[in-house]
Amino acid sequence: MMTMRFFGIILAISLAGAAAAQVRQEQPTSALKGHNSNAPVDVTADRIEVQDRADRAIFAGNVHATQAEMTLETERLTVAYSNKPGAGGGSAAGGVQIHRLDAAGGVVVRSPSETAKGDFGIYDLDRKLITLIGNVQLTQRNNIVNGQRLVINLDSGRAVVDGGPPGVNSSGGRVTGHFTVPQKNGS
Repeated sequence: MMTMRFFGIILAISLAGAAAAQVRQEQPTSALKGHNSNAPVDVTADRIEVQDRADRAIFAGNVHATQAEMTLETERLTVAYSNKPGAGGGSAAGGVQIHRLDAAGGVVVRSPSETAKGDFGIYDLDRKLITLIGNVQLTQRNNIVNGQRLVINLDSGRAVVDGGPPGVNSSGGRVTGHFTVPQKNGS
């Protein structure tokens, strides 16, 4: 009798664990989860200044950068790279490897289903992190979250918004959000 009861408890725990795992798998994540940060980066701008000794290039004026399905728009973009002979696997770039993009001035990052805005942005390709700072707004469909800093982990799809120190913005250093609620057809 004790064996049967013990088996029943184990079965119930196993089923509950399986149900919880299924719920976790079905939870929505950022559209940028699994973004290919190894894809080529294409950049257009009104002007470019290459500072080869410092291993950086500065793009200015109507900057538009694209990598896979993600786009970045800003007024100024600094690209930090390394230029190692023989690196790059025979790419046309001749061994140039991009490590980081620093954006300033009305930064907008778009994926197929999300848009993130901020005053400044950092895309760390090596760590697979996108950080937006200052007047941040993350929009997904009709849902909007506002704050002072957004960090998106491209591996996990996790997005974290911070409100910043109290008194810095109109929200008093807090995160604010507006979320839509599914409408019920009802009588």
